[in-house]
Amino acid sequence: MTHPATSRPAVADTVLTGARVRTLDADRPYARAVAVKGGRIVAVGDDDDVRGWRGADTEVVDLAGATLTPGLVDGHSHPYLGVTMSTGLDLSRCRDLDELRAALATRARTTGPGDWVLAHSLDHNVFGGHPVHHDLIDPALGGVPALIRLYDGHSALASGPALTAAGIDGPRRFAQRAQVVCDPDGRPTGHLVEFAAMSLMDPVLPRESTAARRGRLLALLRDMAATGLTGAHVMDLQEPDALGVLAGIEEDGELPVRLRIAPWCMPGTDEEGLDHLIETQRSHGRRWRVGGVKFFMDGTVEGGTAWLEHADCHGQGTEAFWPDPAAYTRAVHHLARAGVRTVTHAIGDAAVRHVLDTVELLDDDRQRALHRIEHIETVPDSQLPRFARLGVAASMQPTHLAYTRADHRDEWSTRLGEERAGRAWRCRDLRDAGATLVLGSDWPIAHYDPREVLATARLRRLPGRPDVEPVRAEQALTGLMALEGCTSHAARAVGEEDVAGRIAPGCRADLTAFAVDPVTAPADELAEAPVTLTMTGGTVVHRA
Repeated sequence: MTHPATSRPAVADTVLTGARVRTLDADRPYARAVAVKGGRIVAVGDDDDVRGWRGADTEVVDLAGATLTPGLVDGHSHPYLGVTMSTGLDLSRCRDLDELRAALATRARTTGPGDWVLAHSLDHNVFGGHPVHHDLIDPALGGVPALIRLYDGHSALASGPALTAAGIDGPRRFAQRAQVVCDPDGRPTGHLVEFAAMSLMDPVLPRESTAARRGRLLALLRDMAATGLTGAHVMDLQEPDALGVLAGIEEDGELPVRLRIAPWCMPGTDEEGLDHLIETQRSHGRRWRVGGVKFFMDGTVEGGTAWLEHADCHGQGTEAFWPDPAAYTRAVHHLARAGVRTVTHAIGDAAVRHVLDTVELLDDDRQRALHRIEHIETVPDSQLPRFARLGVAASMQPTHLAYTRADHRDEWSTRLGEERAGRAWRCRDLRDAGATLVLGSDWPIAHYDPREVLATARLRRLPGRPDVEPVRAEQALTGLMALEGCTSHAARAVGEEDVAGRIAPGCRADLTAFAVDPVTAPADELAEAPVTLTMTGGTVVHRA
């Protein structure tokens, strides 16, 4: 057994025994028991090895054969923004226009004077190839204004009355790539593409109080902890009161999930704005901190805003989210010279290439190792080895496969064409090429449950759906690779491998216990397996 160098009394706050411990620590891959003190792991070994750490006030937890792993981390999540994006009617189960209209009509009948129908998570495939247009939904709503957020998070459909309320009566010009889609006569269709266009609705949408949002966020984080999550890499900090909400939660208690936040840097940000983002990196609480900056190099395939080397089947996708891609490169370099990590949303092949080109132009390996790319939905062979060579981490979301089909008869695949659709979510190729591969959910785009993420990474389809043909089955990860994506590789991607992602003395006591072994259990079984215990910072935040 390894003891840390410490002069403190050998009395632990908590001792976890009777477990099958997967440490992900090369020095000791397996163990039976773990001792925790002051929020850190102080001993790892057999049950007898940690017996000396017990004292009168030590809580001893018998895990009764459960498998204990490093605490699971969602590598890409939007908990603060997501509580707004997921407000209202969940349309994720709608499969065609008839189901959509029925759901909207039912909700509209329950509204009162001045109420809106707000909805989210609508699959682009519901439209069956029809252009997205408010005429498809207005009759079902009976005059009630509505805003429906599509599942990609980068587009929405506003009803006719909603457009009128917001004063949207024609096309608009934006500093970033965004569009109020209009028909040939210049009349808005209701399809709002990218953030600047969607934000035109903000002044007229119903808003909740800060106290209500704080309560919903805390409830969400507790639910996340119950699925085994101990941390999340948060990809937004847009709302001005976001840090205040987190600080308010910590005034009254503790966050059940550790949050590492990357605020957005949008096109047009000048040097003063970049320096402000650098200064923001100092902000932190007990279990939250600002750590990094989030960029967008493109949008989404389905919205026609993914940046592609060649146009999609609609003639779209040939422009970057940053109208001047060189300005993006200068911004990343400014932050890298200050030691600030960056994460960049890059879905299309041209977007991925430009981010890698940007990193390659940096001065040294230390600066190059500060960056990662999010999503990477289609990428050619030539770009794969560059990730490991440059030290750029790949961050991917296996559950996004639910929006594609193996036969390529879906909106994502048909827009890209056969060749590029055949390069979908190359998780295994990136791992085999030596890349650090972080896994996440992108909640609320997909569910935050990490068991579903782990299972889908192995199955290349959603768990519980054996009738669905896997999407590129050869890209499946092993059980160990999937677990590493939510633990050791997640820690490595943010430079925390010395304190996180392993069960070893000195590491943070962020731990997850499963009723089954997440590495060897059948993936469909894992998705439904109980999480028996979640510990964040040495505190049990969930116990089955």
